[in-house]
Amino acid sequence: MVSLSPADLQAINLSLQVAVTATILALPAGFGVAYLLALTDIRGKAMLEGIVNLPLVLPPVVTGYLLLLLFGRHGWLGHLLGLFDIRIIFTLRGAVIASAVVGFPLLVRSIRIGLEGIDRQYIQASRTLGAKWWDTLFTITIPLCSRAILAGTTLMFARSLGEFGATIVLAGNMPGVTQTIPLAIYQYTSTPGGDSMALSLCLVSILLSFVVLLIGEGANRRLARR
Repeated sequence: MVSLSPADLQAINLSLQVAVTATILALPAGFGVAYLLALTDIRGKAMLEGIVNLPLVLPPVVTGYLLLLLFGRHGWLGHLLGLFDIRIIFTLRGAVIASAVVGFPLLVRSIRIGLEGIDRQYIQASRTLGAKWWDTLFTITIPLCSRAILAGTTLMFARSLGEFGATIVLAGNMPGVTQTIPLAIYQYTSTPGGDSMALSLCLVSILLSFVVLLIGEGANRRLARR
């Protein structure tokens, strides 16, 4: 039987907050990068693609450490944010950033595949008929790759729910503040007698991920029927 403590419920709530926020914040940038990679001929495309996909091949702990250097007190971005009294290290913002960075390549890759599958003639016909760039984007491009956008969003959300390595380095493991489900499981496995609580959270994590995938698949089928 699943038994959850108030701290576990907080961890679940924080995990959902982090996953939702990271996905929403990353989606516009993810679509923009995917658009550049799929539908433009900009210089340095290979370099951009390599940078975007780097979190996929780096150990998450390395990604977290690089973010720590960037957003730390002596990091150039951390110093800049410090002027506005904005702190990233050991805050929920840090957990959101870590999840967004680690899941970003999955989002971009899925959307890029969808954009590359669009027949360029539709876009050219729209522009030939006098449609502006943004009109073509919202009436042709986005609708034709909506299933890919949904797939990328679902993958990133699910990945954010399970993010551990980068989060624990950048945001720490503070119950009620930055402790998400994976971090709480890690704490339980390091505590004598915490196996049953760890198992309960594992089951919750599996259930949440399965529900997200089911919702994504259902929405994908509805879009396919249109």
